[in-house]
Amino acid sequence: MPFTETRTGDLLLMTASNITAAHAFTTRLGGVSSGVYASLNLGYKEGDDPKNVCRNYALLGAALGFDPEGLVFSRQVHSDAVRVAEKNDRRAPYAPIPYEADGLITMEADLPLIIFTADCTPVLLHDPVRGAVGAVHAGWRGTVRDIVGTAVGKMTRAFGCRPADIRAAIGPCISKCCFETGNDVKDALEHVLGDESPRYAVLRGDKYMVDLKGINALLMERAGLKRENIEVSPECTSCLNDKYWSHRVTKGRRGSQAAVITLKGKPH
Repeated sequence: MPFTETRTGDLLLMTASNITAAHAFTTRLGGVSSGVYASLNLGYKEGDDPKNVCRNYALLGAALGFDPEGLVFSRQVHSDAVRVAEKNDRRAPYAPIPYEADGLITMEADLPLIIFTADCTPVLLHDPVRGAVGAVHAGWRGTVRDIVGTAVGKMTRAFGCRPADIRAAIGPCISKCCFETGNDVKDALEHVLGDESPRYAVLRGDKYMVDLKGINALLMERAGLKRENIEVSPECTSCLNDKYWSHRVTKGRRGSQAAVITLKGKPH
């Protein structure tokens, strides 16, 4: 199976078989939050008790072997901005973030990159040849701006990566079965996809059903990744809203899941 469920303590995490860097796509299961945030809420701007959120980070850090006080966050704004993360970008949950970005890349060891979703598309990148990783938040606005292509291009320029060496994992997100949109999304997709747009935005009644996973996979292929190096989760956050946070299902009263990746340094 391209994606595997892993239980670590009470946490239920998803991992991709093609990425050997330490990583996970979290679910909503295994944390300490309660009420509408039950239970592994990692969103620190959603209204949950900060003590519970910090405890959830501690649980995730213990499971994946990173310091929960030393993550690289970003203020996600549905852009195509990708930041090269460095050690001085480390911070604890709730610490102010002085920059906006929807993608993070690094060659620094032991520097966990984290992005958040609750229907948007999480993408993790790993170049095992150059030793580089990336984490990308691709909502539909970031998708039509080709943020995944921007991330691949920046890994190429900043780190000397070859796109053909990069592995990508597209995690659980709202899928074509549930992502119902209007003409605004369809028109934006036509701008970036051209004649291929009808494959990924299918008319159903007076709405369009959009395949964000397929679009991001196509854009990464256009950026030079090999199709066999792209793994795609079959799971839909809207259909499986008991396992994942879904913004649409909860109408915004929810927590957030995360995708996290880090290069492990050599043991001392």
